[in-house]
Amino acid sequence: MSELGNRLKQAREEKNISLDDLQAITKIQKRYLLGIEEGNYSMMPGKFYARAFIKQYAEAVNLNAEDLFEEYKSEVPTTYKEDVPEQLSRVKTQRELPKTASKFIEFLPKVAILVLILIIAIGFWIWRQNASGNDQVDENNTNITEESDTEFEKIENVTSDTEVNSEDETTAEEDTSEEEEASPPEPEEPVQSLTVKESGSNSVYELSGSDKFELEVIAKDRTWVGIKNGKGKTFFGEEIPKGETTTNDFTAESEIIVRVGNVPGTDLKINGELLQYEDNKTTPQNITIIYTKE
Repeated sequence: MSELGNRLKQAREEKNISLDDLQAITKIQKRYLLGIEEGNYSMMPGKFYARAFIKQYAEAVNLNAEDLFEEYKSEVPTTYKEDVPEQLSRVKTQRELPKTASKFIEFLPKVAILVLILIIAIGFWIWRQNASGNDQVDENNTNITEESDTEFEKIENVTSDTEVNSEDETTAEEDTSEEEEASPPEPEEPVQSLTVKESGSNSVYELSGSDKFELEVIAKDRTWVGIKNGKGKTFFGEEIPKGETTTNDFTAESEIIVRVGNVPGTDLKINGELLQYEDNKTTPQNITIIYTKE
């Protein structure tokens, strides 16, 4: 065992650190740690790794690595002789270039010039081809223009012959349009409007823009429906089975009140328009429909 190895081992044992613990701390294999304590540096991957492992070992046991290197410099392997040849070989590799590479570098500008000349020649040839094609197109366009002028003259002659007939037809069309304008416009049909005035358990709707008032009751589910006018006269009041429909004409009335026992299961249509409940959860519900006649 070397003196340096003995010094490191003694410091390790004073701190009660086993080789397994030291391996976990330094991440260095146990056999290399044992080699350091025995002074067997030949088993290391190299002198550089030997110095690095010694430094990590010393720091793990709280010893100054630089002081140890100085005190035991006769034992610690030096890396100077390994580094110098490697550095010299790198410098030599960087300075020397293969002859083929140097020749290629000298020849590179000439190749670039030849490629440029070739590109210019191809571009000039394409331009000449386009120019000759345009000249041929111009000649064809000139021939087409001359033929078009001749055809246009023929069309003018035919047009002049048909202008008189066109004037007669235009006069007849104007007379017809005047007769159509003189006829009175047809009256527009009134547009029905069903608006909500109040909502809740006693909702109010207003019907306007219609010359009739028909109420259709559709039972989507079993329901009870009662209908009376604003003066209290009863028109209907009974249970309607599921799937049945009743229709009543209230054109003569200005106001009716519909009491629906099952709102979700009952649809009301006024002149074919479905009444949209403002509150379709409250049941039973009184629905007043005010009819404003035109």
